[in-house]
Amino acid sequence: MGVVTKLKVLLGGLLVALGVAAAPVQAADPVRVVATTGMIADTARVVGGDLVTVRALMGPGVDPHAYRQTRTDIVALVNADLVLWHGLYLEAQMEAFLLELADGGTVVAVAESLPTNLLIGHDDYDDKYDPHVWMNPNLWSRVVLTIRDALIAARPEDEAAFRRNADAHLAELRHLATYATQVLASVPAESRVLLTAHDAFNYFGSTYGFEVIGIQGISTESEAGLNRIAELVDMLVTRDIKAVFVETSVSDRNIRALIEGAAAQGHDVVIGGELFSDAMGADGTYEGTYVGMIDHNATVISRALGGEAPDGGMTGRLAAEG
Repeated sequence: MGVVTKLKVLLGGLLVALGVAAAPVQAADPVRVVATTGMIADTARVVGGDLVTVRALMGPGVDPHAYRQTRTDIVALVNADLVLWHGLYLEAQMEAFLLELADGGTVVAVAESLPTNLLIGHDDYDDKYDPHVWMNPNLWSRVVLTIRDALIAARPEDEAAFRRNADAHLAELRHLATYATQVLASVPAESRVLLTAHDAFNYFGSTYGFEVIGIQGISTESEAGLNRIAELVDMLVTRDIKAVFVETSVSDRNIRALIEGAAAQGHDVVIGGELFSDAMGADGTYEGTYVGMIDHNATVISRALGGEAPDGGMTGRLAAEG
């Protein structure tokens, strides 16, 4: 008997002992969805609308590369009608558990269905790919379709509503992609260098023509040594790069070390802004949605590197910087 099966048996026994009946979900009940990341959860909420309830395991500022499921998470995952996780080794510490969970329920790795010719190779792990596909709205649109189809499979009678909601969201993502292309194209060619805490922006770079440099690798589990920091300091000075970026879900320790190292050589470098990499903004805010996350990143990067973008971003809803 596998670990997940044992957990289901134990959970069922606990419910019986407490006198709680595990009644089957009725047709009128919302589909209970548990998603690992905020980006997946937001998409499921948009596509599912009032027909779903969605719980995200990882909130703002949480690093999915290092996240491990809690006891509360396990109960939620076992009881869900549909579990949506990213895949592509993003949830590295949870992967074994999620794969076992898939043997006994409806569990979908939403990014695993992407064609491999659209993915970027993973330098840290053989035969794996960079998981940060949400940095390209056009690529994420394919994930929207996978989430839509997973909801349809879970509740076929609501297919029309799921399709209608997905179509509206896809139109929004097309608008987002157009906005990002326009404001990022305004950055001078020589300034299109994006240096961040870890390599979360490779899809962004390949889409919008930016050189992307991460202090750490694709996974935050990799460490940046003193030699790596020294090499990047020399690069900042030699190439006269004046702005670097911190991430909401990764410590800014290495970025601060770069700035101090450049200053010691007489070169001033500023923090161009805080970017959302592996997690979205605070719950209940515009930046706490997928659209707001990408709008924020494109707007902040453009403005910091000499491009032109409105203060409030694509919709005028971005929070004021500073």
